[in-house]
Amino acid sequence: MRLRTATVLGVLAAALLASAVAGLALGPVRIAPGRVLGILLGGLSGERPAGAFAAIVWDVRLPRVLLGALVGAGLAVAGTVLQALVRNQLADPFLLGASSGASAGAVLVIVFGAGSALGAGAGPGAGPDVGVPLAAFAGSMGALVAVYAMARRGGTMTTGRLVLAGVAVQYVLSALTSLVLVLAAHPDQLRSVLFWTLGGLGGARWDGLALPAAALLLGTGLLTALARPLDLLLAGDEGAHTLGLDTGRFRAAVFVLASLVIGVLVACSGAIGFVGLMVPHAARMVVGAGHRALLPVAALGGAVFLSLADLLARTAAAPAEIPVGVVTALVGGPFFLWMLRRSGPTEGVAG
Repeated sequence: MRLRTATVLGVLAAALLASAVAGLALGPVRIAPGRVLGILLGGLSGERPAGAFAAIVWDVRLPRVLLGALVGAGLAVAGTVLQALVRNQLADPFLLGASSGASAGAVLVIVFGAGSALGAGAGPGAGPDVGVPLAAFAGSMGALVAVYAMARRGGTMTTGRLVLAGVAVQYVLSALTSLVLVLAAHPDQLRSVLFWTLGGLGGARWDGLALPAAALLLGTGLLTALARPLDLLLAGDEGAHTLGLDTGRFRAAVFVLASLVIGVLVACSGAIGFVGLMVPHAARMVVGAGHRALLPVAALGGAVFLSLADLLARTAAAPAEIPVGVVTALVGGPFFLWMLRRSGPTEGVAG
């Protein structure tokens, strides 16, 4: 199993490198992959090449590629953990309302203000402002708690109630975001709100990468350290409790940690759905359900998937650009319906 995991990680790392080079080379201005590598190697050696191509690679495309990899990895990790917490493979940051809650919180701060740093032109990836990520975290946490509370009944959580609760919370949060959109006073705010509702990486900048990178590394590190308790949850609450795990406190702590990661990522990219649904499921099919192997595989898989989705979003309708959240929804919607059809009508977990 360790050899298989190492092999899968190696293949995914190579795929991520290839997708990154493709993302740097393709666009309205096409740059040969060899030239891209030369620009990158020159910059890493301390002698950044001059010229328009170097500026496009370093200042425009590379921050976007890196942000896409960070967001994809984080959403996949968060989805993996949420599926373990509720013992349901249909769980996902977007479907459970966490992404919508984070988006609503961020939009409220953008439109109604939370300090001079948050001007009307703020947008995903616009910089390391603290107010937007904090509001996104609060919205993400509130949405997860609401869905979890509504889905539980009689100590059991079924697939049907979980999905319906997530849909209900998403409708409420979407209505709230639409209301904020109506009340927005400036055209720049309208564009920012639209960006958050559809998801996009076009606002990526170098000074906006540190926060999502820190959230991803810290969150993934802590969650990997909690791999054994997450594995215990797969045996059910009674079995986990017998083995010494306080399931209530553990779920609460991990919900907070997952909400923090989701909130920071959504604050940088807007609401991007279905990454946390599809990638963990595919990773589980390859390396099994053990979280020590599953989490890093899901992280790399999510980075590859969102990098390719963003590349498609930038090139499919060039020179126009499709929001990457639209691309992931077009792929993830049918996948979700397929999984919903496969799940049993009473599939659930003791709460």
